[in-house]
Amino acid sequence: MASSLQEQLLKAGLAKKARVNEVSHKQAKQRKGKPQARDAGRTNTARAQPPGAERDRALAAEKNARAKEKELRAQARQIIEAHRVKREGEIEYAFAHQGKVRRILVDAAQRAQLVSGALLIVRLGPRYELVPRAAGLKLRERDASLVVLDHADGGAVT
Repeated sequence: MASSLQEQLLKAGLAKKARVNEVSHKQAKQRKGKPQARDAGRTNTARAQPPGAERDRALAAEKNARAKEKELRAQARQIIEAHRVKREGEIEYAFAHQGKVRRILVDAAQRAQLVSGALLIVRLGPRYELVPRAAGLKLRERDASLVVLDHADGGAVT
């Protein structure tokens, strides 16, 4: 009962044995040819993938760079907040930053340390803070643009 349609047609006399053999031969050739066609499609796909993979790698690298930059900014902010020197003075100390003269209030000891290079002026958002030289060097490794004034390096850094 489970005979193929070709066998049933042969038994009924509706098809000739030669024609059935010819058709089955063609079908076998087509089946054999299909894997090659599939492989050719795969190679074309493989050739098309590198630009997409390259683009993905570039996007991932850009994302990693942004994350690293964000991490460095957070570290810099933490360094400034952890090491800032409390300013309780009445002496106005003037310095230039971004083409403008800025002023902060310091005491006599802080002024002397600023002049000698033991203290640095750094920017934390819109404010200016004083940090010890060691913290300033750590800060410079992470983001040199935050260091506004360092007399040990020859004065203003802007």
